Amino acid sequence: MRVRDLLAPGAPRLRLLTGEDELDRQVTGVMTTDLQDPGRYLHGGELVLTGMLWRTDPADSERFVRTVVAGGAAALGAGEAEVGPVPADLAAACRRHRLPLLAVPDDVAFGAVTEYVGRQVSADRAADLSALVDRHRLLVSAAGAGGLDAVLDLLGGDLDLDCWVLTPTGRTVAGPADRLPAADRDQLARAHLAAQRQRRRPPHRIRLADGTYSLLPAAAEPTGTAGADADTPLADWILAVAGDVTEWTPKRQQLAENLARLVAAERTRRDEGRRLRRRIADEVLALLQRDADPAETSRALRASTTMAARYEGSTETSGPGPQWLVLSADATGLPDGALRPILEEALAGATDRALVATLGPTGAVAVLPALDAPVPADAVRALLAPLEAGLGSEGRITVGVCAPAAESGGLRGALEEARHARRIAAARVGRVCVAGPEELASHVLLLAAVPDEVRRAFRSRLLDKVIAYDLEHQADLVRTLEAFLRSDGSWTRCAAQLHVHVNTLRYRIGRIEELTGRDLSRLEDRVDFYLALELS
Repeated sequence: MRVRDLLAPGAPRLRLLTGEDELDRQVTGVMTTDLQDPGRYLHGGELVLTGMLWRTDPADSERFVRTVVAGGAAALGAGEAEVGPVPADLAAACRRHRLPLLAVPDDVAFGAVTEYVGRQVSADRAADLSALVDRHRLLVSAAGAGGLDAVLDLLGGDLDLDCWVLTPTGRTVAGPADRLPAADRDQLARAHLAAQRQRRRPPHRIRLADGTYSLLPAAAEPTGTAGADADTPLADWILAVAGDVTEWTPKRQQLAENLARLVAAERTRRDEGRRLRRRIADEVLALLQRDADPAETSRALRASTTMAARYEGSTETSGPGPQWLVLSADATGLPDGALRPILEEALAGATDRALVATLGPTGAVAVLPALDAPVPADAVRALLAPLEAGLGSEGRITVGVCAPAAESGGLRGALEEARHARRIAAARVGRVCVAGPEELASHVLLLAAVPDEVRRAFRSRLLDKVIAYDLEHQADLVRTLEAFLRSDGSWTRCAAQLHVHVNTLRYRIGRIEELTGRDLSRLEDRVDFYLALELS
């Protein structure tokens, strides 16, 4: 801002006493002082506010003005609350040194002047950076230049504006990840997905322990090509900004909007780079489906994955490892073709070499290097869990994960194993369900193969009366039954787990046996109850 802006409509009511020809001086901040020699605290461009308590005689005015001018002050504001009207000797000294002098009436607080200058200076800096961000956005769109981290660092350094680019699963694409804990990123991603699902207008605001954050969507631009994957908030990037942007000045809000557009442009550029990888993924899936020569599949994986990694600037540029995972996935309640971009973004949190192919309108198959995790299915489940917030009541994603397989000759069998595991996941209750190979040798596989109506009838015959009794009497028989079976029928262990007396436990088990006509001392009846509970 400039000195003349202090006299504009909407500014605090200041009176200009001297310096009519110096109103274009730039004001960079405010310093309030009553020191006789404040020069060592000035850096240049300040509006110096003083209550004139340093003045004991007219000679003090010349000394004070000479000091602030030497320090590079842009203007002097003299408050009239303590010593009355600005003395003529101070005005004369300012005139001699060509320093603009403003009178601050006794009913105008220095704090109000400081706040006004702070807002104007911040808005001006935001406008300058907004233009810079807008130019960078055009560079990203036109030339494919990257550098989101550099732009966010610039905003943080010059404006104290902390920003992050996140995926819907909470992974950091750009920004100071060490200043936003994983738990906070997860909350922000879930809050954004929930707001998008409810069709609330952005920016979405959420309050965490350390303050308020504003969330803006950064969706890639539609490609308009035939057969393109569907756009979905579950795959869009998110711009997270520290603070409530709705309380910012219009110029600063424009900065946030320009930054969101820049992020969207970078996302579009990244998606353009994924076209090659997607073609490779479709080719690999076609080879697996027609049971092609394993050597042909191996060559396609190794050569094509290396090419894609180099094209995208991947950090994993070496040849693929000997162990691979195959994921079979399906979605309900989502647009056709939406699952592939969703899986691409989610799996990028574990590897940048996942090949995801579309399988029919709602399905997808992913081939990726084996994850460094004891139970890969659990790792995949953790990657996908934040998406639950954006699925709604009808949306659902089910995923089957195979055991790590050798590239040569093992991927075809791995695909079949993943499909079987996905059927197990589909039999469960939940918005995001993942099953792994460890469940293919258990009763769960048998349950998955049983028709839905048979499973419902089996569960109903064994548990409906127990559930109805719980609802009518506010009892806890179902939980007691689960604990009893988990304790292998041990009365003492089960009573300790439930924090009840053994006699109370015996009474509850007796009621279950009366209601169902079963005997929980018999292995056959225990197995039936266990299976019925698994179907819940």
